[in-house]
This record gives sequence, C-alpha cells and structure tokens, in this order.
Amino acid sequence: MPTLQFKGKTFVQNHHLAVKYHQLVPKKELSLTDKISLHDNLIIQGDNLKALKALLPTYAGRIKCIYIDPPYNTGNENWVYNDNVNSPMIKDWLGKVVDKEDLTKHDKWLCMMMPRLKLLRELLSVDGAIFISIDDNEQHNLRVLLDEIFGAKNFLANICWQKKQSPQNDAANFSDMHDFIISYAKNRRLTESEKDGWVRNLIPKNEKQIARYKNPDNDYRGVWSSGDLTSNKTRFERPNLFYSIINPNTNEEVWPSESTVWRYERNYMNELLKDDRLFWGLKGTNFPRFKNFVTEVQEGVVPTTWWDREFAGDNQEARREFRSIFNEAEDDFATPKPTSLLDKILQIATNDEDII
Repeated sequence: MPTLQFKGKTFVQNHHLAVKYHQLVPKKELSLTDKISLHDNLIIQGDNLKALKALLPTYAGRIKCIYIDPPYNTGNENWVYNDNVNSPMIKDWLGKVVDKEDLTKHDKWLCMMMPRLKLLRELLSVDGAIFISIDDNEQHNLRVLLDEIFGAKNFLANICWQKKQSPQNDAANFSDMHDFIISYAKNRRLTESEKDGWVRNLIPKNEKQIARYKNPDNDYRGVWSSGDLTSNKTRFERPNLFYSIINPNTNEEVWPSESTVWRYERNYMNELLKDDRLFWGLKGTNFPRFKNFVTEVQEGVVPTTWWDREFAGDNQEARREFRSIFNEAEDDFATPKPTSLLDKILQIATNDEDII
C-alpha cells in the first residue's frame, strides 16, 4: 500500500504514545447543571492532543461516532484558529516535537494531524466510524494519511457536501461550491455475514419521498409508488427478457421496445400479473409499471455520497444559526457547520445511547 512521506513524519508517527496523560478537572462554575460528572456531555477546553489522551483511559474503544472539523490549511491567518497551521501553539508544539524549521505548510499540517488521528482511532469502538470535514487544500493528503492509520480497506465514503448556494463571481479560477466529508470505519464489514464492524443506518424518508406513495386505483394493500418494468439492455443482450405480456384490461399483447427488455423473467412477470402488481394507468391502457407498496419497502433510504444544501444545509444556514445563538458576539464565525449536516451524520452512524 502506498504511504505518505512528509518532513517530520519520523518525529510524530509515535508521538501519541509519548503524550502524557492529563486528568480532566470539572469546573462547577462552567457547568450548565448542578450535576458535575465526567460521564455526561463534556466540553473540554485546552490542547486537543492532551484532551484526547485524557479521554483515552475512560473512553478507549467506546466511541461510536467521531466528527472533526480540522483547519483546512487555506493560508488564512486572520481568524482565531489560524488556518495555515502557524498559530503560536502549533508552532511551539512543532518546535518541541519535530525540531524542524524547513517544513512546508503541508508538512506542518500532517505533523499536526497524524498523532491526533491515531488517538482518535484508539477511541473508536469496533463498530465506530470517523467523519472529517475538509476541502481541496489537504483532501488528497488526508486520504493517504487515513489509509495508513485506519487501513485502506476501512474507507467508507468521500462525501461531497454543497456548502454554497451561489457561485463567487470574483473567484480567480473556479468557484468552489462543496467541501468533502471523508469517512473511515474502525472495522468496515466487507460482507453482510460479518458480525463485527460498522453498520450504516438508513436515512428517514423526507416529505417529498413519502408524497410519492399514493393509491390512485384504491388497491386494498395501501399506498404505493410505481417503478419501471424495463431495463436498458437490448433484446440481443437479454433475449430471455424480450417477450410479450397481455394487458388484462384490453387483452392486447404488450412488448418492450427494441432497445429495452423486461426487468423480470417471464415466470415472475406472470406472478406479478396474477397478483395485480402492475399498473396500466387509470384507463387501463398505458404501458405497465410495477407497484412498490410502502409496506414492503425499506423504512428509509440508503445514504449517498452527494449531500446538497436541501438535504444537509449550507454555510449560509450555519451562519444564521450561529448568529441566533451568539447574537451578542462581537466577532462572527466565518465557517460554522449547520446542525442539519451533523444531524445527517448522526442519523447514519449512531443509535440511541451511543457515545459521540
């Protein structure tokens, strides 16, 4: 398997082992409740490398879902997280750990990410998964680094999330409209028969998808949506699927076109006809379609790798949410993520009582 080489790698590839364990100290004055517990929802303030190491004794192998939104390494120094990895804290850490002055910005970013990703992997449960927001600046490097740490076989998806509604007309070359969300499992199941490993959930149907199910012929089995009865193979590719059926309303022979064939073999098609599973239109003379009853289909839909803004929100929605919560904040937060984006990740990757 190809591995990623970068300056400083020899210094950081085992650095997570040398990080000292730190005790998490609850601050009662900062708690939102009277209940002070390290086994409840936690907000941890401090260096995230030390924080991850502090979580390890309690939560190693127990976390079902991790989402991180690391610096994109864009070169922007004008905000609090210093997106070109030149913040004083990171520079100080690199100086102590790597002791190199000739690192490129990509080297610095990879040196920062590697030990943190290794600790995050230790926190994941055997059926857990990590989701990472990133853009084109480091997406290619991150993929190779994750292959090395998590194993290429545990790659799940590179999701494209539409972060903008409108293009930037002042863009020098292309107006970037999307970010990536790269996902890896701790242990991806390669077959359905494997017992241990990550299992994705279905996404609940939205109102538009539910509205597709109707009952125009008052079928006693309830609402249904229609599906295509033909496939795009030709009669020469699938001669066994090119045959005629009889319209029960008109007794006429019905054939697929020369460039298509039926989706099902003749015996199964006859069963569908007997079971009144074909819809010929309200007048009974249309080309037939297959009835998919809502009671017989999956309760949700399989998640895809394209998440448009209607599905998972965008940056504009995120900024509105941020301002509604922190309406007295003097400084805006330039690139928050919408809660709907996080909601979709949690729907796919978690169940009740999971630790996130």
